[in-house]
Amino acid sequence: MYAQVIRQERFGDPRTSFAVEEIPVPELRPNEVLIAVMAAGINFNNVWAARGIPVDVIALRERRGEPHDFHIGGSDTSGIVYAVGEAVDRVAIGDEVITHPGWWDPADPWLQPGRDPMIAPSAAIWGYDTNFGSFAQFCVAQDHQVLPKAPHLTWEEAAAPTLVGATAYRMLFGWEGHTVGEDSVVLVWGGSGGLGSQAIQLATGRGARVVAVVSSDERGEFCKRLGAVGYIDRGRFDHWGVPPHWEDAAGQKEWTASARAFGKAIWEVLGERRNPDIVFEHPGEATVPTSIFACEPGGMVVICAGTTGYSATVDLRYHWVRQKRFQGSHGTNDEQATAYNDLVIAGDIDPCLGKTFPFEEIGLAHFEMEQQPGTLGNRAALVGAPEQGLGRR
Repeated sequence: MYAQVIRQERFGDPRTSFAVEEIPVPELRPNEVLIAVMAAGINFNNVWAARGIPVDVIALRERRGEPHDFHIGGSDTSGIVYAVGEAVDRVAIGDEVITHPGWWDPADPWLQPGRDPMIAPSAAIWGYDTNFGSFAQFCVAQDHQVLPKAPHLTWEEAAAPTLVGATAYRMLFGWEGHTVGEDSVVLVWGGSGGLGSQAIQLATGRGARVVAVVSSDERGEFCKRLGAVGYIDRGRFDHWGVPPHWEDAAGQKEWTASARAFGKAIWEVLGERRNPDIVFEHPGEATVPTSIFACEPGGMVVICAGTTGYSATVDLRYHWVRQKRFQGSHGTNDEQATAYNDLVIAGDIDPCLGKTFPFEEIGLAHFEMEQQPGTLGNRAALVGAPEQGLGRR
């Protein structure tokens, strides 16, 4: 099969880290499914894979005893079941399917009492932590990952949203005591991007009031069309990143004044003095200090990524004294992914496909994602599907 392959000697710029190579189609384990890929979603996790930071995923798998000295990424796919392992009975050859990214060892002892598999020691993100993802003519997924494709969506629309959508579903509904409900106030960072566009729809579908944080009026209006009550242009503020040390009294005062102004902007959008019950985080280093500061006392900041960096510093006084929850969230389990996919199939969730690339430009797609060129919503690449979708640029 042909695949977009990352090798260690090419780590760096995604435009050159990815290269088309001919690779043998892998053999199936009993619980695995071989899918002929029609389209693949583009996610930030394979920007990290292409650069080899913060983890060299190839070296990590080699230390675990895997024989392959390359990485085929891609954590979202749409396609047709081509073959199934001998223990598979949930799907059949010829089914039109998508995949969710939650992967784990079915023999992991953690799973036996019925615990959440995404917290298991073996839990991984398919197509990033694992090999043979969707950036190839064929991909290999575990049978529990495979879900029906929404019939009304094109291949590229179906491939685009599941990683971010199922991740957002877990973040908003997966943490008991802090789940989105009627009249919840939710602050969504990066509201016009892949994660944010899905979070807005999921939260407003439960009756929440969403305030999006964006970088332009165009992006803010896009968020309002998805259901947000309004937006904040982050360009109005300059206190991003690590806040001044407590010994820098003047710097602390300046930072706090800007953070308070940001909180006031939330009130202005809502038309009342209310702080976010839930802050939907994924930029990380640049925004976590503000998220903790702005969150309602007793509320939750829930985070699934660190696209601006992962070394966040916060003023802990606003965390412990006001008894806020800072919750990590990673991937999805089967129940959450199925619930999200059911909403997509019902037409309640728009995949928000903003741009489609040809197979040969998967490296460019990741470079553009990293550089934030302005695409609204999600990105996808065509693999086996016809190329008429490339008009959606």
